[in-house]
Amino acid sequence: MNRALIALIIPLATAGALERGRTAVPQRATPAPVAIPFELAPRHIIVKVRVNDSRPLSFVLDTGANAAIVRMATAQQLGLSLQGSVNTGGAGGGTQVGQRVRDATWSLVGLEGFAQPVRLALPLPALPSRLGRDIDGIIGGEFIKEFVLELDYQARTIVLHDRRRFRYAGPGQTLPLEITSNGHPVVKAAVTPLDGKPIEHRFLLDTGSGGALVLHSPFVREHDLLGSQVRTIRAIGMAGAGGRTVGRIGRVETLRIGSFTIARPLTLFSEDTAGAFADRSAAGNIGAQITNRFRMFLDYAGRRIILEPSPALDEPFDRAFSGIALQAEGPAYRIFRVMEVLEDSPATEAGIQEGDVITSIDGIAADTLTLAAITAILEEPVARELTISRAERTLKVTLTPTRLL
Repeated sequence: MNRALIALIIPLATAGALERGRTAVPQRATPAPVAIPFELAPRHIIVKVRVNDSRPLSFVLDTGANAAIVRMATAQQLGLSLQGSVNTGGAGGGTQVGQRVRDATWSLVGLEGFAQPVRLALPLPALPSRLGRDIDGIIGGEFIKEFVLELDYQARTIVLHDRRRFRYAGPGQTLPLEITSNGHPVVKAAVTPLDGKPIEHRFLLDTGSGGALVLHSPFVREHDLLGSQVRTIRAIGMAGAGGRTVGRIGRVETLRIGSFTIARPLTLFSEDTAGAFADRSAAGNIGAQITNRFRMFLDYAGRRIILEPSPALDEPFDRAFSGIALQAEGPAYRIFRVMEVLEDSPATEAGIQEGDVITSIDGIAADTLTLAAITAILEEPVARELTISRAERTLKVTLTPTRLL
């Protein structure tokens, strides 16, 4: 149930100041399509980037972000020039204080002759531990808008097309795309609550959300979506750029995007009172567990998105819940600590407590696995024998994830 949500909001006044102070750098839209491989960690798109002449760094490609952001720790390691202070928010009710970056550019490994400014350095302290690997920064709308970006989750590639020459002739469906003043893509979609009628609204397309569907708290309240008829469990391990985010996880009957219908997606019904998930201008966020069911063409300049369904389109959202949220620690992110436990869950039945460290699963040493691998294992409804380290004690427990929803 550990989901890292990294949608970022930069206040308009700050964004304008960054735009006015941007470093002039060459930007070249490639005349021929260029394919760039990416990794998923877990459900987040990770690409290799260089900042100035640095080693290859790991950046998240996030449609819920706009300006290029480097983690503060990485900026300091690289000796980047930082100045001033900037308050930013995102999912969660708080803010982070960062600094503007001067005289630094980033470039995508595998794309020659293209560079853009690095705008901000932000702490983003929880991001590596939530994704279980080194993360050095985030890129988003400023990059995407320079191309028609083809995103293929099945092939683990992005293909960058020249936006001026691109012509689409495939079988996909073209839908209007709104680009907000913060550079975020918005689509019209309709959500049908359980035992309810379809409600059409604006939804942020957010590859930086590892979940399926988030419904913002004003929309949830307005339509009474957490009524007694909806079975939900408390969301645990949820955090964004603005800190902890709270809500309930349940389901809606359908989400319809164009002619495509997503049946009974797992849904976070936000209860945040501030931050991105309390935004009234949109009904919610469509996250990676839905976007990964398509091959998508993001054409910001043409104000359109093209969706081609993948073989995963109709797969059910049938994951099991263990009742634990994990974070990865240590130099190689191979220490897996329980940071939160859901009440009345398989984890409480097994006697697992906050702070426990999982050292093995079914006899396999945990330090030979990744956070993504352990997350996948604990989403299967299979009894698992776990070895737990708790203070000075070693315990063996049986954890059986269950389909709670």
